[in-house]
Amino acid sequence: MNKALVALYARVSSGQQVKNGTIGSQLAAIKDRIREDGHVLPDAMLFIDDGVSGATLIRPQLERLRDYAAAGDIECLYILSPDRLDRKYAYQALLMEEFSACGVEVIFICHTPATRRKT
Repeated sequence: MNKALVALYARVSSGQQVKNGTIGSQLAAIKDRIREDGHVLPDAMLFIDDGVSGATLIRPQLERLRDYAAAGDIECLYILSPDRLDRKYAYQALLMEEFSACGVEVIFICHTPATRRKT
């Protein structure tokens, strides 16, 4: 497999979000930023979980992304915001640690941190 330096991850969780086209707006914003940063995004490096909840780490494209990262095929990963990676802060931290260990720099387009919910 050829080394692909740049990848994109996007996720919408509900059918309503999918229907309203929010995945398209995520993709447009991330692709614009990738171009602004002077990178080229290969088609094979789009990891999109459409209509998949962020409440679980078991998502088809997230698992594929993690495999590529572990194989050393990604150096820079673009994501709209931390909550698109995962809704739960603990899962965000786990994934960020995993990506870091694989040498992947994660760039969030929007820097909105996850908030803790009161129980």
